[in-house]
Formats: sequence, structure tokens, C-alpha cells
Amino acid sequence: MKYLEQFTELGCFSRQDAVKLIGNEQAAHSLLHDYVRAGYLERVRRDLYVAISLESKTSVADRFLIATRIANDAYISHHSAFEYYGYANQVFHEVYVSTYSRFRDFQYSGITYSRVSPKIDSGVLMANTGIRVTDLERTVIDSIYTFSKIGGLEELIRCLLLVPSLQQEKLITYLDEYRQANLYQKAGFILTELADPLGLSKPFFDYCKTKIPKAKKYLYTEKDALAKRSIFHEDWMIFAPKSIISLVSKGGDR
Repeated sequence: MKYLEQFTELGCFSRQDAVKLIGNEQAAHSLLHDYVRAGYLERVRRDLYVAISLESKTSVADRFLIATRIANDAYISHHSAFEYYGYANQVFHEVYVSTYSRFRDFQYSGITYSRVSPKIDSGVLMANTGIRVTDLERTVIDSIYTFSKIGGLEELIRCLLLVPSLQQEKLITYLDEYRQANLYQKAGFILTELADPLGLSKPFFDYCKTKIPKAKKYLYTEKDALAKRSIFHEDWMIFAPKSIISLVSKGGDR
């Protein structure tokens, strides 16, 4: 079982990683084939493998490490990042993987791995486990930008209620990198009711207000049924629910 210890240490690895380890492409191909047949490895997708525990007969790599190894620039984002930090209200059977490398969504061991095209590049951390993930502030801004990658606005609010605090300087940095006027508007409005528990001060919201568009906008798309129940918030120039927190207690986003 030569190289099995190294494969187990890697947890999840590409075919090219195996070639680098073994030093010969043909030998690596043959060894991977034999180890998959023997049950020491499993093929996650084309050219991506996980080591299998000899005791539990399950993958030694969790879904977050697998997601990170899909591409050299891949990292966990959106709701999956909240789950990684332990601030998710629900556990999804889907992992959101931000990467510029294109891949088709695929399933492995009951988990769907879905690609997200990154809008900005900063705010990605590397854990000592080798897992790459967006920091909390980047996760929040990404999730506000795309509700669909967080399970809707209600799930986002529930996640935010679990977050101990946010650094408003980082939030501003990521908002500025997105360069989307409506995002300042949405972020400022959504975070207003959560300002105290998240440690956000008046200068953050004042800054967001300097960037919002003059035209009236909807927090939801105008075709969304919830948009019809929205009211106009003049300070943010946005049609939205009267209270964001009320969505959690009333289940308004379901």
C-alpha cells in the first residue's frame, strides 16, 4: 500500500497531485486505478479523488476540503461559509464553491457541489486544514448580493443573528469592490436592525447612504410575491418588508 499514507494525509487530491507524488504519470494512473478498485480511494469526479478510512470506510476529507480541492482557486462561499463557521440556521446538502475555473455541478456522497462565479477576489482565508473560505464580512456581502445562494432572506437573517460581530471596515471594502449602488442600499437596510448585536455604528450606515441610487429599488424582485407586501423606506429609497427581524418570527420568506 505504497503512497496510501500520503494520500490519506492529503485527504482529497487531484490526479496531478498523485503524479507529482509518484513522479511518473503512467505509474500514477495505474496506482489510482488499483487503489480505487481496492476501496482505498474513491473518485469524486474526473481527476479528483478522496482517501477512504480503513476503519470507517468513509472519506477522510469533509465536504469543505473536497470543495477547496476542486480547483486551484476554489473556495467555500455564501451559505456554505456560514455553515463552515457554525453560524448557519440550516445545513444544506449543497456546497457553494466560488472559482473562476468552470465545472459542471456534480454530486458526491449525497452532497451537490455548485459553482459560483466570483464577483470580487479579496476576503478569502486559508485555514490550517487547507480549506479556503470567505471571511465573515465577505460571506455577508456575497449573501446579500445573491439571496438564492443563502436560501432566501429569512435564512440570511437567521444566520446573521448567530454571528457575534462584524468589522464594518471590511464590509465597506467588499461593498466598494462590488461597485454596485443597489448593494450598498440592500446591505445598509438589512443590517440596520442588526446594528447593535453586530457592532455596526452610524458611520457605516452613513457611508452606505452616500452610495445608494436616487431611483427607488426593491429589496426583492418586483415579480416576487413578497415585493407586493413591501413598504417604501424613504431613508434607503427601497421597497422592503416593514421589519427584517419580523421575517424570522413570521416565516415571511417561505
